[in-house]
Amino acid sequence: MIVKHVPMRSLGKSDFAGLVNYVTDAQSKDHRLGQVQITNCDAMSVQDAITEVLATQHTNTRAKGDKTYHLIVSFRAGEQPSADTLRAIEERICAGLGFAEHQRVSAVHNDTDNLHIHIAINKIHPTRHTMHEPFGQHRTLAELCVALERDYGLERDNHEPRQRGAEGRAADMERHAGVESLVGWIKRECLDEIKGAQSWQELHQVMHDNGLELRERANGLVIEAGDGTMVKASTLARDLSKPKLEARLGPFEASPERQTRTKAKRQYQKDPIRLRVNTVELYARYKAEQQTLTATRGQALEQARRRKDRLVEAAKRSNRLRRATIKMVGENRTNKKLLYAQASKALRDEIQAINKQYQQDRQALYDSHSRRTWADWLKKEATHGNAEALAALRAREAAQGLQGNTIQGRGDARPGHAPVTDNITKKGTIIFRAGLSAVRDDGDKLQVSREATREGLQEALRLAMERYGSRITVNGTTQFKAQVIRAAVDSQLPITFADPALESRRLALLKKENTHERPDRTERADQRPAEHRGRTGRGPGGPGQRTAAHDDAGRPVAVARAGFGRPGAGRTDAAGVHAGAVHRKPDIGRIGRVPPPQSQHRLRTLSQLGVVRIAGGSEVLLPRDVPRHLEQQGTQPDHQLRRGISRPGTGVEATPPGLAAADKYIAEREAKRSKGFDIPKHARYTAGDGALAFQGVRNIEGQALALLKRGDEVMVMPIDQATARRLSRIAVGDAVTITPKGSIKTSKGRSR
Repeated sequence: MIVKHVPMRSLGKSDFAGLVNYVTDAQSKDHRLGQVQITNCDAMSVQDAITEVLATQHTNTRAKGDKTYHLIVSFRAGEQPSADTLRAIEERICAGLGFAEHQRVSAVHNDTDNLHIHIAINKIHPTRHTMHEPFGQHRTLAELCVALERDYGLERDNHEPRQRGAEGRAADMERHAGVESLVGWIKRECLDEIKGAQSWQELHQVMHDNGLELRERANGLVIEAGDGTMVKASTLARDLSKPKLEARLGPFEASPERQTRTKAKRQYQKDPIRLRVNTVELYARYKAEQQTLTATRGQALEQARRRKDRLVEAAKRSNRLRRATIKMVGENRTNKKLLYAQASKALRDEIQAINKQYQQDRQALYDSHSRRTWADWLKKEATHGNAEALAALRAREAAQGLQGNTIQGRGDARPGHAPVTDNITKKGTIIFRAGLSAVRDDGDKLQVSREATREGLQEALRLAMERYGSRITVNGTTQFKAQVIRAAVDSQLPITFADPALESRRLALLKKENTHERPDRTERADQRPAEHRGRTGRGPGGPGQRTAAHDDAGRPVAVARAGFGRPGAGRTDAAGVHAGAVHRKPDIGRIGRVPPPQSQHRLRTLSQLGVVRIAGGSEVLLPRDVPRHLEQQGTQPDHQLRRGISRPGTGVEATPPGLAAADKYIAEREAKRSKGFDIPKHARYTAGDGALAFQGVRNIEGQALALLKRGDEVMVMPIDQATARRLSRIAVGDAVTITPKGSIKTSKGRSR
């Protein structure tokens, strides 16, 4: 873990509002912004907190320094502390610096290879209105990091800086911008020659051969490159400070090269850092684009301005026509005055909308045509699909590959669907969207960042198979490996694990899943129409063969499976739900089968009262064994005393049992909701846009109902018993879809 203070060099650029707006901006990325926390503020929103902090800062008029303190807390690649751990770390760091009572806004960022927190702190105390400046902050932060790493089990970092001052800033520039700094270039090219000079003349000659100049500045020595970039000589090495050089070479002597200038052998050019791949052509494109950037941006801005002028002129022309029409209308003076006022207001509103759109277009042009560093330009090109730029990013020294819980594929790739790219980091790691999770790809391994959800793991396995091969290697914790095995079984992907133990576990789970599915297939075969079994060779309608299902009295009835049927298979309503349903007796031919608790101790063919039997012995009465209609007592119709109407066109069509049960459940929930219970709105399932989440299965008078959540509303859908058993094996909250035929499809790819 590394904690770094980001100072503001120019006091005029210090802006708490701008800093908070930056750290809380998602930048149109799904997985950039994590948890945002406001501390020691009365405000509940970010914008209100900014207003409160600025008001507090304005109360102190004597402070001349920067009133905003910006901290960055960065973690090692692969480390994903929990939200509670991140909050505790933030509180301890702020308390250690003396900002425990100060107002602050923090945000977690996930769009780079290292999870990090931005903390914007108000240095003005909210009640005393004094400004606090931490003393010895570098040593304090180092000690805090050591303690936090020990307490929270984080990977240890070296908190003793090896580079200070200008040397550290030069290293940061090379790491973030991807171009050589003057300090780094001298150390790589000619530092040994400079140290080996035995006189001032020889030292000046070495400087000249490398396009440098050594001269006095204030009380020390500086080295200046041809483009004007300067660096202190002591920054390169302590032996090159003015006192050390004068002690070794005598009093300082200026360079005599001002009279006799010769061409240098090499010069500092701010070239890109040398990579493992050839980037000559890419860098040439980058330089050409940067040189023509101002002209291109000017042309684009001029086109936007002309477009705005045309729209304004068109609006004015339309308004003149409107006013001329009003003038010709034979209305009285008052009505015309009102019409003229409406026309003027419409013109002002239209011009205001045009100017607002023009400002947005200008800002977009400035953002797209802004000057970028070499690394940022490579990132932009890689985002647009440039494979060479992506390879250059992955060839940087900073790119070390993904660590922690990773998935790796080997073998023959199987190109498939193209996932949505959310971001590309400066190390060449591609971040794909996978539901609530994000899958990271560094070109060799995959990692599920943030919450390792089932959907994210399935997407990672699919990407590993399609991009790298079907032989999967899993690295990480035991819990992560177990989650990957579960995701592989659920997704039914044609993959194998390189670890024999993981592969054997996957095969065992697959076998168990298949064993659980066999009874479902057997029961579905038992429910097929009679014409598919027991044929005796006779024609339709003959003895021993029935073409439709019949009840005990020989009357034909419709067979409903999941509450939805095929068109023409019995009487259906507009949604395709069958009007009738078969309530079969228990299978008396299968010996030894124990009926479910709600079916035990029943009288097989006689009607029964809606009562609850008192369990005895080792039996336990569960809430699901109690009929739901006992909870709300009331008068209910007894449809067993009615007889059906068989003549067509007579009477009112009966409501299908599936929809009747759904309506009864919806009415009960809505009645409770109207009384103030915290219950979401319930309604019948209707096709529409939006993701569906499974919320459970309910049983109303023998009819199974599936609860599907879409937004803030719960949709109730009748299903058959086979579908209810299958849905009982998925978790609440899992995503499901409804096919055009009305069947439910889970993430396992099976539907009913």
